[in-house]
Amino acid sequence: MMIDSQTETGTEELRNKGKAAKQAAAVMALLDPVSKNAALLAIAENLEKRTAEILEANGLDLEHGRNAGMADPLIDRLMLDDGRVREMASALRELAVLPDPVGEVVDSWTRPNGLELTSVRVPLGVVGIIYEARPNVTVDAAALCLKTGNAVMLRGSSSAIHSNTALTAVIRDAISAAGLPEGAVQLIGDTSRKTAAELFKMKDVLDVLVPRGSAALIRTVTEQATVPVIETGAGNCHVYIDVTAEKEMALRIAVNAKTQRPSVCNAAETILIHKHWPHMPELVRTLLDKEVVIRGDEQVCLLSGEIIPASGDDWSSEFLGLEAAVKTVSSTEEAIGHINRYGTRHSESIVTGSPAEAEKFLAGVDAAAVYHNASTRFTDGFEFGFGAELGISTQKLHARGPMGLPALTSVKTVIRGSGQCK
Repeated sequence: MMIDSQTETGTEELRNKGKAAKQAAAVMALLDPVSKNAALLAIAENLEKRTAEILEANGLDLEHGRNAGMADPLIDRLMLDDGRVREMASALRELAVLPDPVGEVVDSWTRPNGLELTSVRVPLGVVGIIYEARPNVTVDAAALCLKTGNAVMLRGSSSAIHSNTALTAVIRDAISAAGLPEGAVQLIGDTSRKTAAELFKMKDVLDVLVPRGSAALIRTVTEQATVPVIETGAGNCHVYIDVTAEKEMALRIAVNAKTQRPSVCNAAETILIHKHWPHMPELVRTLLDKEVVIRGDEQVCLLSGEIIPASGDDWSSEFLGLEAAVKTVSSTEEAIGHINRYGTRHSESIVTGSPAEAEKFLAGVDAAAVYHNASTRFTDGFEFGFGAELGISTQKLHARGPMGLPALTSVKTVIRGSGQCK
């Protein structure tokens, strides 16, 4: 499958698609849950029916990526196969059975003058998503926005344009057949930086903008956008192994968090080890045997000549591959201090047999998700039971952590009276 040639300028495309999204958002806000859920199920069915078409388009992106020297972790993020398409369809079906947050009563109260006030959840309106080489985001973002009565403007990267175009066509055909406005899902075909910069400033169209991708992308959006931004974060995640950690559990968690899928944002990048934990040599050897390149502090380097001495930048790096920074610490307090200095407020884990040390870590670490005796790999909308996610918010506004359905709503206060005047 090839993408259509662009006949519009980037600005014209933004304006036309923004206008269509705005009109669709007004319709979406009034839809009932049954109609929205039917559309999600239709998308799931269409994804499975048109898998070959999607994979053909993805193959073009993969070929271009490899020819351009794209790094293996980015190729992994870009790649779709039968299993990943089935997973997207499965997530849509799970999302369809979740409660619809729109219309939910958050609070209600009555004033002394008899006014009855009710705070209810409402859609945000038009949501802009800017993301990099992750075509699954196209489906996740569209589905979450549709379920919550929003319209969405998607701006992926040039490296995934064929995949995103194919997926958007599948989605739009399905929702149109289900009776939803086709304009509720818009893909910006012009992937130039100039058009992206214009998107950042479309306050007359976008109600919120969500960047999802590298630290550089997120920084660019937060610095340049005039549209309100929900900031998602890069994942410099840590696993801290306390002195009381049980050996087999600690090895299992550290290896899983680092190696199960190292190219994603909830993979561990730094492993902190209490300097008196007796099984440090076994953990280091296990990681080396898993082909992890270790950048260690002075004490860790003594364990093997294969270890590279760590530099200052290694503690703040998101490696996104089989590479890890490993450091010894003398206490939970030191581990907390290191994480709060170098971490990205994403996901952090402590492995310990001490409830007191666990509680100290869980309370002291500043992150969207904190774990006791579990891998950081669970920070995910599907794993949290949200069906899908728009991203992992690392800020402290109304959305933090995996952004499921409630994160894509706002609140409206409805006031009912009987003639009251001030």
